[in-house]
Amino acid sequence: MDRRDFICLTAAAATLAPLAARAAALDYTPGLVEDRLAAGETLFLDFKASWCSTCAAQERVINALLDSDPAYAARVTFINVDWDTYANDPLTLRLNIPRRSTLVVLRGEAELGRIVAGTSRDAIKALMDTALAAAVA
Repeated sequence: MDRRDFICLTAAAATLAPLAARAAALDYTPGLVEDRLAAGETLFLDFKASWCSTCAAQERVINALLDSDPAYAARVTFINVDWDTYANDPLTLRLNIPRRSTLVVLRGEAELGRIVAGTSRDAIKALMDTALAAAVA
């Protein structure tokens, strides 16, 4: 391997390592939330649609925060709920989710926090910090 190949490979590895370290969010299926809560996990639910610009803005903030602190992904279970598929699902109705672009943190039987249509980095970080604190406790 020559020097140029080594530098390119090293740069690629350094760039991709944080992405590989972050666990992918789970895609919601009926029963998943109940199973994960019963297992004692703290959940960060992201009710979103692929066509929603607010959802995309929230996702960029969430991903940046996940990349900045691996403890979020290590201790909190992130679940994406497809609004187009599950807008009328029993979970969505039980939690009174008003619309896509809703973020909710659950632990046991308790809802610990919620953001509806908010894209503020500080607000989303505060919600993720709430989830992390609950997961550590």
